[in-house]
Amino acid sequence: TSDDPHIRFYAGCPLKVSNGSKVGTLCIIDREPRDFNKDDMALLRDLARMAEQELAALQLATMDELTMLSNRRGFEILSRHVLGLCRRSNKPASLLFFDMDHFKKINDRDGHAEGDRALSNFAQLLKQTFRESDVLGRLGGDEFAVLLTNASKDKVDETLLRLQQTVDEHNHESQRGYEIIYSVGAVQFDKAHHPDIAELMAEADAQMYVQKKGKA
Repeated sequence: TSDDPHIRFYAGCPLKVSNGSKVGTLCIIDREPRDFNKDDMALLRDLARMAEQELAALQLATMDELTMLSNRRGFEILSRHVLGLCRRSNKPASLLFFDMDHFKKINDRDGHAEGDRALSNFAQLLKQTFRESDVLGRLGGDEFAVLLTNASKDKVDETLLRLQQTVDEHNHESQRGYEIIYSVGAVQFDKAHHPDIAELMAEADAQMYVQKKGKA
């Protein structure tokens, strides 16, 4: 048929990331039949390992080592891609900007190791609450962000309530001598007012600060 790609040769080697998940295939395709011996297969495997090393380096550059969430760079890269999809498909999106309250007191009183534990615990609570399709990131220090897509304002409010309940349960069960408390700013994506993720983050950050200031 006219849409037949006329592929007469194919060889592929799966690509995996550090946790063992398969993320794709390095493949060779041709419209002419070809022989493929053991040396050719070994070369393809070597090329696949090189590609995996590049993927691992990119993952390290965009991942926060402590919490295993995206770092600021990774969060912004993923969010730009997601917002582009939302623009094209007219899907809703919302950005949540979190800042942990009294985090400095934990560091000063209990030490930086305990501060790291608090950050890791909060990251785990975020992972438990939000969907795999949501973009989660630790922006730096005690600041976190989540980009939700295809969720109405009511759904966002419901998710925030569920997060607070999850955090309350954690605080009730924890025996660390402190509670995880946070402030959050929530902003709905508007393609007319948010040409880039930077504007959305700035507005959500400002909303978070209003809430934090109200607690003072």
